[in-house]
This record gives sequence, C-alpha cells and structure tokens, in this order.
Amino acid sequence: MKSENRATHVPGPVGPYSVFRETGGWVFLSGQIGLDPSSGRLVEEGIEAETCQILSNIENILAASGLTWEDCLKVTIYLKDMSDFEKVNEIYGRVVKEPFPARSTVGVSALPKGARIEMEAIARKPVPPAS
Repeated sequence: MKSENRATHVPGPVGPYSVFRETGGWVFLSGQIGLDPSSGRLVEEGIEAETCQILSNIENILAASGLTWEDCLKVTIYLKDMSDFEKVNEIYGRVVKEPFPARSTVGVSALPKGARIEMEAIARKPVPPAS
C-alpha cells in the first residue's frame, strides 16, 4: 500500500493524515481545501479562487499516482454556503470533462481554516485489458 503525504505542487496535510493513499490500483484522496502549495495558506480571493486551487491540487495529486481526472470515479464537495453551488459547478465543469465522476455536494456549517469549500475524491488506475 502506498501512502503519500507530499505530492508535487500540493500542500501538505493540516493534520495527522495522508494527502492520499493508494492500494490495489485505487487512490483515495483526502479532502482538499484551497491551500496554495507554495505558502500553505488558504487563497483569499473568494469561492472561485478556492475552487480553482482545489481542482489544481487534486489534479496534481492524481498526477503523482499517474492518473488524470478521467480516472476519477467519485468526488464529494462540501460547501459552507450552498448559494455557491452554481459558481462551483461552472468552474468544476471547465476542468472536469466527460466521463464525469459520480458526485455528491453537501452543505456544511464549517470547514478547516475557514475554507468555503472542500473536495475529496476516489480514483482508480485503468485495468489493463485481459489477454
């Protein structure tokens, strides 16, 4: 089982957990908030900037396992304010293309470090065709 706390261009964990874990071709990504990898601080330009930063961080985590968004099967989005749903959807749709992962969006009362949004994901490495 592969456990990674650091992937290239990804902020480290803000607690006692791995950024992602990999086993049997499956990759489980911990929840990501809009942390800038260079500073480790939450981007401050609003929900749009946080969403873009999260999507970039997830893409970099996937790349560390040799994957892309096409290998992502499930995404869960946590929003502090459900009125941000349309903005997040629009940005998400610019980055994540068909075939879309299954997805849930959940309203929450608070997120770490005062974030407005958090995303977690599950991906799987492609299974080679049977010979």
